[in-house]
Amino acid sequence: MNQNRTPILEAIEAFTEKRPAYFNIPGHRMERGISSRWTDRVGTGIFAYDLTEAAGLDDLHHPQGAIREAQELAAEVFGAERSFFLVNGTTCGNEAMVLSCAGEGEKLLVPRNVHKSVMMGMILSGARPVYVMPEYSERRGIWGSLRPEKIRRAFEQDPEIRGLLLVSPTYYGVCSDLRALAKICHSYGAMLLVDEAHGAHLYFSEKLPQGALRQGADMCAQSIHKVTGSLTQSSMLHLGSARADEGRVRANLQLVQSTSPSYLLMASLDAARYELAVHGTEMMDRAAELAERARSAIRRLPGISCLDAGEEPETFRELDATRLTFSAGELGISGFELQDILYERFGVSTELADYENVLAVITYANTQEDIDRLTGALAVLSGEGHTGRTRIRPLPLPGIPPMALTPREAYFHAKRSVPWREAVGKIAGEMLCPYPPGIPLVYPGEILTQDVWEYMERYRREGHPFHGPADERLESFQIVDKKE
Repeated sequence: MNQNRTPILEAIEAFTEKRPAYFNIPGHRMERGISSRWTDRVGTGIFAYDLTEAAGLDDLHHPQGAIREAQELAAEVFGAERSFFLVNGTTCGNEAMVLSCAGEGEKLLVPRNVHKSVMMGMILSGARPVYVMPEYSERRGIWGSLRPEKIRRAFEQDPEIRGLLLVSPTYYGVCSDLRALAKICHSYGAMLLVDEAHGAHLYFSEKLPQGALRQGADMCAQSIHKVTGSLTQSSMLHLGSARADEGRVRANLQLVQSTSPSYLLMASLDAARYELAVHGTEMMDRAAELAERARSAIRRLPGISCLDAGEEPETFRELDATRLTFSAGELGISGFELQDILYERFGVSTELADYENVLAVITYANTQEDIDRLTGALAVLSGEGHTGRTRIRPLPLPGIPPMALTPREAYFHAKRSVPWREAVGKIAGEMLCPYPPGIPLVYPGEILTQDVWEYMERYRREGHPFHGPADERLESFQIVDKKE
């Protein structure tokens, strides 16, 4: 196929050149109906691309023209059997993977560090989760790789499991041995599903780990917007083998995607795919080189450490070099504090923080000046020395709570609110999810144990962000009402 084409962009350009009398949705009529408060700041050009399924622009839910061609071009670039554009983010891709693998009462093997969107998929499908723990670094406070031997044991104990859905690479760039995991899943007639939200760039540089499709994944969902150049909320879902029922996937995507898909998002996917096809290796090699420069500079700073290849190899099997995870814990500065200091004092904005670490995502669009500002700020802090504060260590992660109800059963069950301090020992009616990175400590239907409560109570007292509870201050908590 001709990877120099951008079919969706070309179709939109052909339509807008006609300047038709426009009686379609959306109502702003290209640039004419947009608030001047906005257009005065950003101009008017892009608003002509915010269209709907008008003449010649195809239909995402039944693509026959430009969208179909754009998706076929994407499949060729990533090495997929089929590719689908997503306008509801990778969240809807994860939901579609769950729905396409495990139905009501069927079992899905799920590592505990999956994103909360996987739980949403289980609520929709009625799948019964079987949880497994990935490796965990007590020193770093970071979830690591998923060991193949744990997955083999899980299938040996329960061969009715329909599939494994894991995240690789993780938010911190930790990759699992997907090739080994695929062989295990396939030997039991199960599918390997990969939340590859943070890994679309892995297909374009030998300096990075291999992508999921190249290691035997049957389906994977990617956030193209995260590091590969499309607009926020635009993603792709890829089918890697005939084990994934294409018709079922298409039907499930119609269930979880908007019926008014954004042509801005789809055009951005089309353009990002073009850049990856033509310049992808150059782009991702540059990102890896910038990250290595930052890592080399940080290694020389007393009191600052960064997660590096070869560290705790059983936990961190392989790392995405473009994810820079660093800590000033030896200076008595927590990750949360360090993130605030970097922004407030030095104007350096980073992706996320936890008790120990700060994560910087480095892409091809960063500059050497960006790297210098980050490493220069860390050098200043290193030179200032220890703050005199006691180093805050993460609490030991709580174990997997007992499951009393499936996520779907709990979601539709009657609930009531109790004071947060009285929620211990009750069946959770909502999830508790420190955010980022969006990994639930407790799912609806699980018993809220004392150690989960203590972990979350510290998180709450210290004012860190979390998702899930209806009460944003977590003074009360929804539990399943057993009386119903």
